[in-house]
Formats: sequence, C-alpha cells, structure tokens
Amino acid sequence: MTILLTPEETAAVLPWQGLVDELRLVALDASVKVPARLVQPLAQGANLLIMPALDSDTAITKLITHTPANADKGRPTIQGDVIIFDVATGQRLKMLDGPTVTARRTAAVSALAARELASQPKGPLLVVGAGVQGKAHIEAFAAVLGTQQVMIASRSDASAQALARHAQSLGLKASVVQDANAALADCALTVTCTPASSVVLSSLPKGDSFISAVGAFTPKMIELSADLCRHFTRHGRVVVDTIDALHEAGDLLQAGLDPSAYPNLADILKEKKRLNRTGCVLFKSCGWAGWDLAAARLALKA
Repeated sequence: MTILLTPEETAAVLPWQGLVDELRLVALDASVKVPARLVQPLAQGANLLIMPALDSDTAITKLITHTPANADKGRPTIQGDVIIFDVATGQRLKMLDGPTVTARRTAAVSALAARELASQPKGPLLVVGAGVQGKAHIEAFAAVLGTQQVMIASRSDASAQALARHAQSLGLKASVVQDANAALADCALTVTCTPASSVVLSSLPKGDSFISAVGAFTPKMIELSADLCRHFTRHGRVVVDTIDALHEAGDLLQAGLDPSAYPNLADILKEKKRLNRTGCVLFKSCGWAGWDLAAARLALKA
C-alpha cells in the first residue's frame, strides 16, 4: 500500500463533495477528540504547528510550517504532512501532503457553512486573495454549491488574472476587480483568504450576504475591520467553525467581541442553535485538526 501520497494523489482521494460529507460526519461524531494545537513561533514571523486529532479508530497528527515571507519568494507558505495512524494497532497507515489537506479541508468547511447558512448559496462569489486558498475555494464552491460567477480581488494583479483564467477553465464566469469593498455589494458570497496582515474588507455588506473569513487564525491576524465584525452582531449573525476560535479568531478578538458567545458549526449541524436563512452571516474559520481528521478518514476510505 502506498504510504506517502503526493499533492496530486492527496487531492485525488479528497473529492469536494465527499470531503464536505465527511466534515459533517466528524462534526457530529461524539468520539472525536481534538487536543489544543501547539503553535511554536519561528524566526521572521513563521510558525510550526502541531495538530493532533483522533476518533475511536483513527489518529492523526498534522505537522506543518507556516512561513508568510515565502509568499514574496515564490515558495509555499505552508509545508508539511498529515500522518495517519490506526488506533488499535498503532500502525502508520498513510501520510498526506499537508498543504493540500489544509487547502481542501478549509475550502470544504467554508462550502459546508455556506450550504447550511447562506441565503443565496450559489453566489455570485467574491474571493479576496488569489493564492492557494482562493483557488481551493473557487473549486469547492463550484463543485458543492453550483457557483457560476466569481469575482477576484488581490494585491497581485498577475495572481488574480491567473486565478480568473483557472476559474474560466472550470466553466465559470470570472473577472478581476480592483476594489474588494466595492464588489462586496454585488456578491451574495464572499471569502477572505489573505495572509491576514491587514484589513482587506471594511464596507458593510448587503442584507443577505455570507462572508467566510479564513485567513486569520491567531489573535494578532486580521482581515475584517472591527466595524464590519460588529455590524454582523447587530444586524446579522456570527458563526465560528469550532470552540477553539475562542483563542484564535483575530478578526473578532480585535473587534472586542467574545467568540464564545456565538454558535459553532457543529451546533448548527446538530440544530441546537439552528439559524434561519435570512440576514447577513459571518462565518469565522480558524482551522481545526478535526477537519484534518475528516480528510484522513476520507483518504482511508479511498
């Protein structure tokens, strides 16, 4: 059996619809346990992340580095692996490409949240950030939600144009916009997937907008202005991906908001705090090793 999967092989065992379905199962699985992840600072703003998770059958650890400075040097900002073990025997079963797992499970979580919460889950979609996550979100939203129209905003016009061409190759209507805040009014769905070094969205959304903010996963990172975050608390809804957002949702924390006050995605799926499909929704995604466990479980099924 092949143990170490390449990025291409990892993507092949994580089809979008199957991944979304497995994410839902993990969110509802009472046997899933996810210890707090370790984020070890490295030189020049980089981090080493160690993220374990397990259920009754499978245990995983994701070991990745996040090196923002690589973005300007043509190197990947996320590197590493997801190691899968059998709980009963301790045997190492597979090793998945870490950046591929991260990109696909993050985009699939956004698609799952949009499917459950968005008033208009088919879009149009605004993607702020034209990197790996921007590409993954376009693919996931098209495959899972049937999104047909995409607008792309990025600080790099070349990256935005390349991503637009990729979206067009998928059969989507895609265009590049210079002002993400102006485009927000025309899009029912928005995803912010930037390095989260500064605010990229500050305009107030229309009444039925859905925003998935995925770039910020530490208290010091930010993509959304404080006024925008507070707008959702007053005029819409806020949902976090997991309870771990309590310590990691930089957008909310810097707006003076308590992430523990909001329902998480598992609450929504369990219908304990079901929300109506009306009004604007902010989904704050910080990442969780449980989502990596879902990818591992799907990979083992393949």
